[in-house]
Amino acid sequence: MSARAGALLMGVLLAAYLVLVGWRAVQFVQTGEPIAVAIGVALLVLPLIGAWALWREIDFGVRSQRLVRRLEAEDGPIDLGLSTRPSGRAEDRAAADAAFEDFRADAEAHPDDWRSWLRLGLAYDAAGDRKRARGAIRRSITLARPTR
Repeated sequence: MSARAGALLMGVLLAAYLVLVGWRAVQFVQTGEPIAVAIGVALLVLPLIGAWALWREIDFGVRSQRLVRRLEAEDGPIDLGLSTRPSGRAEDRAAADAAFEDFRADAEAHPDDWRSWLRLGLAYDAAGDRKRARGAIRRSITLARPTR
């Protein structure tokens, strides 16, 4: 199953969950009992937070894929200079850490270039640092947005 199909399936399952839980929440609120009303409100709020989080993840994935395709269209295939596993992680962690320094220096030298930040995010990801990878890619997405 592709990542896109998996995300679509998760979205459909979340929508079904929201409908079912929403109906149960309304039933709780209609009882008029204070505890049941509190449970009903929680059942309405918590799935909405989950839906928001899912939306953010899907939006991040779509925008980052778009930027990777755009960078590949401009510069050709992205080569971090590392041999990678099927997961995208570097086979040699020491080599990934060494290559990472070059990408970090490039991003510091060009702080307003989305391409540098995207490459840095991909290097972070190859080195296994997902949190910093996402931060760098989010910055790349922000920098790539057209100014209004």
